[in-house]
Amino acid sequence: MVSKVPKILLTGATGYIGGRLLTALQAAGWPVRCLARRPEFLSSRVGPETEVMQGDCLKSSSLRRCFDGIETAYYLVHSMGSATDFETQDRAAATHFGQAASEAGVARIVYVGGLGSGSDVLSKHLRSRHETGEVLRESGIPVVEFRSSIVLGSGSLSFELIRALVERLPVMICPSWVRTPTQPIAIEDLVSYLMGVLDQPIQGSQVFEIGGADRVSYRDIMLEYGRQRGLRRHLIPVPLLTPRLSSLWLGLTTPVYARVGRKLVESLKNPTIVHDDSARAVFKVRTMGLRDAIARAIINEDAEFAATRWSDAVSAAGSRPVWGGVRVGTRLVDSRSMEVDVPPQQAFEPIRRIGGQRGWYYLNWLWRVRGAIDLLLGGVGMRRGRRDPEELAVGDTLDWWRVETYNRNTLLRLAAEMKLPGRAWLEYEVKARAGGGSTIRQTAVFDPAGLLGLGYWYVIYPFHAAIFGGMLNSIATRAGASHHDSR
Repeated sequence: MVSKVPKILLTGATGYIGGRLLTALQAAGWPVRCLARRPEFLSSRVGPETEVMQGDCLKSSSLRRCFDGIETAYYLVHSMGSATDFETQDRAAATHFGQAASEAGVARIVYVGGLGSGSDVLSKHLRSRHETGEVLRESGIPVVEFRSSIVLGSGSLSFELIRALVERLPVMICPSWVRTPTQPIAIEDLVSYLMGVLDQPIQGSQVFEIGGADRVSYRDIMLEYGRQRGLRRHLIPVPLLTPRLSSLWLGLTTPVYARVGRKLVESLKNPTIVHDDSARAVFKVRTMGLRDAIARAIINEDAEFAATRWSDAVSAAGSRPVWGGVRVGTRLVDSRSMEVDVPPQQAFEPIRRIGGQRGWYYLNWLWRVRGAIDLLLGGVGMRRGRRDPEELAVGDTLDWWRVETYNRNTLLRLAAEMKLPGRAWLEYEVKARAGGGSTIRQTAVFDPAGLLGLGYWYVIYPFHAAIFGGMLNSIATRAGASHHDSR
């Protein structure tokens, strides 16, 4: 399978589906060339064997050299976030891409469009998705078009919209579109279909309808997400809510931009269910149901968030922590750091000894009060202490925390097991500093459950701010060196 010349061209690698597909292609050993308008945004995220080239589908002259040696080209481009006429832009981009692919003799194009029956009056978004497939086929190159319902996965537009609504609103006024039937597909299953094209001898152009195992409504999706997050939600139906009003409401309550929200809501009036199930037989993909798709999205969201360096999300917040913390998705993050003139091993000493009999280095009486409250609420309180006064291991209990990640001398991440309206983590990271010394970073993260969780965080934040600042100062002092705020 290894080749000196890339055989796969991938567009949209900086997007959600394209990014997931890029990871799968690289893991399977396929040689990939990515087309990006801003290569610098992508170059640091690809593997050493993946090539990144500059190109813009709206500028035909920039595309020709990108197709040299390409057999399969994935077209995962759309302009729904554009402030201008996205239908015109999508039509022009697909035309330029198809012409350049035809001139280069590409064997086939793979495209992801949207479900929606041709007998329905389609929204502008779905109409444009169908038209893009038609324009690509007009190039004369065989096109494998997957028409998909909404995609459920950590970070997907639909999942983020649903998550934000359910997390923040215990009571929701629901327009008619929440009852529209849909067949959501997990991102893992969509990527499996896209990868499956490479192993299938598909002749000519074909359209495949794909969806998950369950036919549900958007109401069902929201209630299932709430069930898995332990949130009881009440949905009150109303007979009418215009796309414009819905989009403005989404802009206030969710991470979706108002203009994208309006286009999305307009599409939700159309049923998006599979009528032709032939894709399952051709590609042998066993798709997940709604429950498993949401569970996977939540698990992957936690894993991806844990894999990021939380401090990166607050690097633009200024030299000091922002009051209330910086938002990262639905999470609130308070991150601060200090520099000490000692090596990382010495800087990490007070961190690995934290908790138990030694306490938390600052306002220990307040920690004991919070532990007593936790006991009254049926939680574990502060009574568990720690297994060993000097050493830690993943899985150890540490007062009301549990050690989630531990790399001696560099990283300690604790997950809270106290009674909370949400989930919480506390992380310490030590890194060597250029020229000598170390940087100690302390990060507190809270993932609130609904409005109660948000209220809890902001009410106690003044206490948290004092404790977090005092703890970091005390740790730096105990590390035995002078320090200063490096934020």
